[in-house]
Amino acid sequence: MPTTAETSAWGATLLRLALGTMWISHALLKVMVYTMDGATQFFVSVGLPGFLAYPVTGAELLGGLAIVLGIYGRQVSLLLLPILAVAAWVHMPNGWVFTSANGGWEYPVFLLAASLAHWLVGDGRLALRRSPLLIPA
Repeated sequence: MPTTAETSAWGATLLRLALGTMWISHALLKVMVYTMDGATQFFVSVGLPGFLAYPVTGAELLGGLAIVLGIYGRQVSLLLLPILAVAAWVHMPNGWVFTSANGGWEYPVFLLAASLAHWLVGDGRLALRRSPLLIPA
């Protein structure tokens, strides 16, 4: 099947929906499984200020929702990159695979690449507030 503008747009939509859903689930994991107290303790255990667990969780949840809905999704993906960069840095000593003790770094690095891809390819179809193109076609 040849790639057309229409199939590319639906591919971008699939990427946007999957990426946004991941951000939402990652935030809810902190809230519902680890609890915010647990997330705060984890942040402190890796050398980060504990209070950062709250704005990070909020950014993940609200950012994920914005990406799913297509509300300036490209810019949101770009703004969330520092969270992924820090997550990769935190998990770097644990090794490559996420199933390593305390989680590896491949998952945050993959999500960083997916977020960059979303920023580059656009929001796709069904976006509520489409992001302007930042890179000429």
